[in-house]
Amino acid sequence: MSPGPTPAGPSTSRAADLPAPRAAAATSAVTPAGRRPLRAWQSAALELYDTEPARTDFLVTATPGAGKTTFALTLAARLLERRVVDRVVVVCPTDHLRTQWADAADRAGVVLDPALPNSVGPVPAGAQGYVTTYAQVAGKPALHAARSTARRTLVVLDEVHHAGDGLSWGDAVEEAFAGARRRLCLTGTPFRTKPGERIPFVHYEDVGGGELRSRADYTYGYREALADAVVRPVVFAAYTGTSRWRNSAGEVVAASLSEPGTRSVEAAAWKTALDPRGGWVPHVVAAMDDRITHLRENGVPDAAGLLLASDQDDARAYAGVVERVTGTRPVLVLSDDPKASQRIEEFAEGTQRIAVCVRMVSEGVDIPRAACLAWMTSYRTPLFFAQAVGRVVRARTPRESATVFLPAVRPLLTLAAELESEREHVIPAPAQAPDDALDLLPPPEREAGDAVGQHESLEADAQFAHVLHGGRAVMGASAPAGDGAPVEPEDEDFLGIPGLLTAEQTASLLASRDEETRRRIAAGREAPEPAPAPEPAPEADVAAWRGTAELRREVNKLVGQVAARSGVPHAVVHRRLRQEVPGPASATASPDLLARRRDHLLASL
Repeated sequence: MSPGPTPAGPSTSRAADLPAPRAAAATSAVTPAGRRPLRAWQSAALELYDTEPARTDFLVTATPGAGKTTFALTLAARLLERRVVDRVVVVCPTDHLRTQWADAADRAGVVLDPALPNSVGPVPAGAQGYVTTYAQVAGKPALHAARSTARRTLVVLDEVHHAGDGLSWGDAVEEAFAGARRRLCLTGTPFRTKPGERIPFVHYEDVGGGELRSRADYTYGYREALADAVVRPVVFAAYTGTSRWRNSAGEVVAASLSEPGTRSVEAAAWKTALDPRGGWVPHVVAAMDDRITHLRENGVPDAAGLLLASDQDDARAYAGVVERVTGTRPVLVLSDDPKASQRIEEFAEGTQRIAVCVRMVSEGVDIPRAACLAWMTSYRTPLFFAQAVGRVVRARTPRESATVFLPAVRPLLTLAAELESEREHVIPAPAQAPDDALDLLPPPEREAGDAVGQHESLEADAQFAHVLHGGRAVMGASAPAGDGAPVEPEDEDFLGIPGLLTAEQTASLLASRDEETRRRIAAGREAPEPAPAPEPAPEADVAAWRGTAELRREVNKLVGQVAARSGVPHAVVHRRLRQEVPGPASATASPDLLARRRDHLLASL
């Protein structure tokens, strides 16, 4: 998550400008009516952008949860108002994010169509642009090039590292948007690539070893965001356990997740622990469920958790484990489900406790009430880890914290320690007790490969191991914590708030809860029933793009009714409708035109 050294030249960072931690509310900037107040970093980045009025490309690296979307849409609104551009195109990784971007744009006063397909040429009348995906751009780059050059266009490339997911995607992005008037690239973390695989419109610096690192024009890292109370502090709770499996030779092997060993043994133990039929998964599910209950009883009534799986089969199996352990069916989000985006929206706005997903919520998806993450996947790249943890760090109030439950394996502990070290640069820790500390595991040994080979999982158990604190793994104990002060019940409210509990107290608290979880699983007791859901809040005004989509559906439905009643084909009714209420086809018609056509059809029935 570290932004790294800031390069010379136009790139800048706020790290050197931070005098001390302060509340995010104190950094708000004045914005036009109806728009969200800007955070200090967003205002500073906008000021930097304005220093070079003729600039074409601008890359912002901002930690997940910091507000990249708000920054981008504020810039877009400014450029539209100043008539620097006439159109805005947003390119994002997934279909669900298209809807999220369009809703956010509507709140910023910019109308973007999130459903414009490649089969429709022009941008619909009444829309100031559209939201698409990298895959859609790769499908017809020439079409997007025509759209982005027909009018002066700002192109926003969200999580631009996805343009490097394949050489064809990078080539397509370059072909589609090389002629755009302005381009804004966004990413949550710096990324590296090889000289022959450069992502278009991104500047790089040589970091040696044949690798290049992205060079941002403006950087806002986790350390700065935590100091500004823009993100929550994170507690990483590592769970160990003994895994047993049968290898390709038919031998039964047993190993602990947290014991130093070869890469192949570590990978096999990790894989066995994640088997939904074993004991590790239900134990950690129960621990996260307990944490959600505690948060809901202590000031976060809508707190929720995310369970991240490796694939859809595991996700379905984990959903069954969650229901069995907690007594409540979780929300299951799968990419091949046509209602996946709707499920994410309902979960974000609802009161359900846990959502089980694969990758759809690992990047960009905004679920502020999610405060817990169970890492039940074998993914271990720094970028994916940072993006996934970013789903639970979005702060709403200063006292909120996030908890990440993860296997005590070296690759994940290393990634967590890097994020934890940034936190420690901001908020000094209480006095530590070195005798109770457990050093992080050594770097993995070099081997020919990491393949697990033929593998049959037999059993795995789970046990709380430690919390990460200041680059150390601190174990819990039944005795009073390191500074001699026991953890009282009222202290539990402060779990995860740095500086209020020592690392030893936090670990002891989680260890004591772990014993309760173990007894609960062993006795087969069900989790308590969740509190009744509160009455739903009144619906806000419908976003402009949603209203247009609803009008389009109404027109098509009425056309079907007229066709059925008259026996005339749908195409003929559509053609007559365009003659009687002149204008473009419904796919590109403005909201006013669609409303007139709807009224005309209603009058004819």
